[in-house]
Amino acid sequence: MRVLVAGGTGAIGAPLVQQLIERGHDVTATTRHPERADHLRRRGAAVVHMDGLDAASVGEAVARAEPDAIIHQMTSLSGTLDMRHFDRTFRTTNALRTTGTRHLLAAAQAMGVKRLVAQGYTGWPITRAGEGPSTESEPFDAHPAREQRETLAAIESLEQSVLGAPLAGIVLRYGSFYGAGVWDQLVETVRKRMLPVIGDGAGVWSWIHVDDAASATVAALERGEPGVYNVVDDEPVRAAEWIPGLAAFAGAKPPMHVPVWLGRLLAGDVAVRMMTAVRGASNEKAKWVLDWRPRWASWRDGFPHALAAAPSRQRATRSEAAA
Repeated sequence: MRVLVAGGTGAIGAPLVQQLIERGHDVTATTRHPERADHLRRRGAAVVHMDGLDAASVGEAVARAEPDAIIHQMTSLSGTLDMRHFDRTFRTTNALRTTGTRHLLAAAQAMGVKRLVAQGYTGWPITRAGEGPSTESEPFDAHPAREQRETLAAIESLEQSVLGAPLAGIVLRYGSFYGAGVWDQLVETVRKRMLPVIGDGAGVWSWIHVDDAASATVAALERGEPGVYNVVDDEPVRAAEWIPGLAAFAGAKPPMHVPVWLGRLLAGDVAVRMMTAVRGASNEKAKWVLDWRPRWASWRDGFPHALAAAPSRQRATRSEAAA
């Protein structure tokens, strides 16, 4: 297929473009940062500059690519995640989820594009009322933290727009990313013992390696039925387990433990909820409908691999930049 990857130089976009090319697809990647695109061109992708919040820019990029399918991976995340001001941290990303998605869908329909795959998210947005890992049929949280209301509304808007459009719309609810380029700040925070376990640490997280997220996206493009899919590994894990686990893999001291009241005072309600109340997700639908399996089925194997791979990835990036 001719595939347009909107957000092709991001954490998921870069490995996704590489995997699409390896599968024989004709790929055009968009970026707001042309200086990041040379490595994509060397791998065989066409690259176009696009501002996802500008309707004309989006329309021009889609018209130039003439794609059979579009993959929406547009985000704008950099710097420190401020849990106390969560919505402020995600403000531009939320605009890309709402306005940017509308621009992509309008351009797709104008060009007769038949398939659109979009980045969603599972974890804290899903209702906390159920038992065990969440499935795709469960509703979003009816009572999100005040600091996450705008972000949840943007995630819901994206899903409704994509699934309601007159094309084959797919939303991939990714778990929490780890791997090259996406978790350096988290690892450094754990090494500095600045990520404590709050309360009982009973909040359950679902993780996914960025390369596995990319392979699931390729599977959705090639054989997915319209709908929503959780893209996570096989082992949801409590915060009380993965934080000490990551510290041990990284050669750091064990994390501190703080009571809920102190965690709320230091980091706010969002951090407390994510440490004590969120649910993991089931990947059974993605496994059977998409015929997909994560290479790193458990964070127990994926975390040490990602930590070990980080220096070589950094050296490779520097070598590409110098070439």
